[in-house]
Amino acid sequence: MPFNLLYLGSLDISFRLVVDMALVGCLVYWVYKLVKGSIAVKRIFGFLIVYLFYSIVQTLHLKVLGSILSILTSPIVPIILFQREIRHFLFSLSTSLVGGKAMIIQMIPWLARKMDEVDVTPVVKAVQALGGSNTGALIVFTKDADLRYYEESGDLINAVVSARLLIAIFNKYSPLHDGAVIIHGNRIVAARCILPVTERPNMADRFGLRHKAAIGLTEITDTLVLVVSEESGQISIARKGVMENNLSAQEIRSALKDYLSND
Repeated sequence: MPFNLLYLGSLDISFRLVVDMALVGCLVYWVYKLVKGSIAVKRIFGFLIVYLFYSIVQTLHLKVLGSILSILTSPIVPIILFQREIRHFLFSLSTSLVGGKAMIIQMIPWLARKMDEVDVTPVVKAVQALGGSNTGALIVFTKDADLRYYEESGDLINAVVSARLLIAIFNKYSPLHDGAVIIHGNRIVAARCILPVTERPNMADRFGLRHKAAIGLTEITDTLVLVVSEESGQISIARKGVMENNLSAQEIRSALKDYLSND
């Protein structure tokens, strides 16, 4: 009997250890996806170097230097350094747990087909016209990402997508032209929205504020962003923090359909 209890106890410990390691692995992978390709990676390496140096100093019992480094390795420092990433982590976590929109769509096949049937022709026509007149534009497409924070930074529209409406919004004399338009499904949700700008220090000089905002949003959300350059009229697409430049109408149509039709 004592042997059985000991055996069961060891099994329980082993099971809990496996679950614990699996959850830690999931957390590490989630954090990796969050910071991949962003400036936070350099911050992490810098912090680890300082912590490693602090460990060496502690081993050598260098009290003065150790007391200085202890301030830099205190628990509050990572919170200050990674406050933006922590906010985005909590935001994505709450979206996954509370929203559950993607799961509902997958459970209802006819609803999934309806979501896939988004007409991208009006957008393609609009960006072609805007590019031809060198009119800057920033258009965000979202499937399940919760962009309410960014929508509320602008003016709510809630109108059916049309080429003429998009051209009118981004007309330089329009009060709504400055900022981004957010599109979900076949509707323009909001205009004049403020997007987060990427913090990458090595961005090319040819990228203006619109391009940096497009990259910044796609680094932290599952969105696709169209950018029309005011200087050159070229049309670009940002996705997962990567920018594709000087795209043709067919390439734009294919990229939009691919994004909207895939989970």
